[in-house]
Amino acid sequence: MDALRLPAGPLDVLCVGAHPDDVEIGCGGTLLRLAERLDLRLTVAVLTGTPDRVSESTAALQDFVPGVKTHFAEFPDGRLPSHWEAAKEYLEDLARHCRPGLVLTHRVDDAHQDHRTVGKMVTTVWRDAVVMHFEIPKWDGDMGSPSHYVGLTRDTALRKVALLDRHFPSQRTHDWWDDEVFLGLMRLRGMECRQPYAEAFYVAKALLEV
Repeated sequence: MDALRLPAGPLDVLCVGAHPDDVEIGCGGTLLRLAERLDLRLTVAVLTGTPDRVSESTAALQDFVPGVKTHFAEFPDGRLPSHWEAAKEYLEDLARHCRPGLVLTHRVDDAHQDHRTVGKMVTTVWRDAVVMHFEIPKWDGDMGSPSHYVGLTRDTALRKVALLDRHFPSQRTHDWWDDEVFLGLMRLRGMECRQPYAEAFYVAKALLEV
């Protein structure tokens, strides 16, 4: 499998999540890989979250990528579709000073209404960036066939899971919050791209320069 590579030089990356922990679950391993770049500038925006959940995610993101800039809105969890206009304006305001080359966000066909709302919004706000849509395991059983992968070593996959467990005690009681779930999905995606572990993404449009 031939690999596509990010260009050398400064890289501005934006992650947009619906809830605290979405970004960390969906692309935490990729963030750990990107953090190895000395020229990475990362911004994360999350549209919902109680103060306690925001505190968890703020600390987690700093452990994933020290120096990350974070923005947290206060839209109600589970109700983003009914707050489309205000949420869209929030992202438009962010876009006035955040012009990333790469955006990581939710799938547009995610079974969770908040997730797919964010995924659809992002593609209309950052039209000139490469947008990669991450996946989040859940009981809905909505996993699909990804188009792109980021390979991870076992150490990186284990570190991702360790950071999730360390920073999100509020989520540990959920039956879907399970080390084997997170590692199993990364191992499965790794097998698909012939890597030890991987995170998978869905890309609707990409320009290949030859």
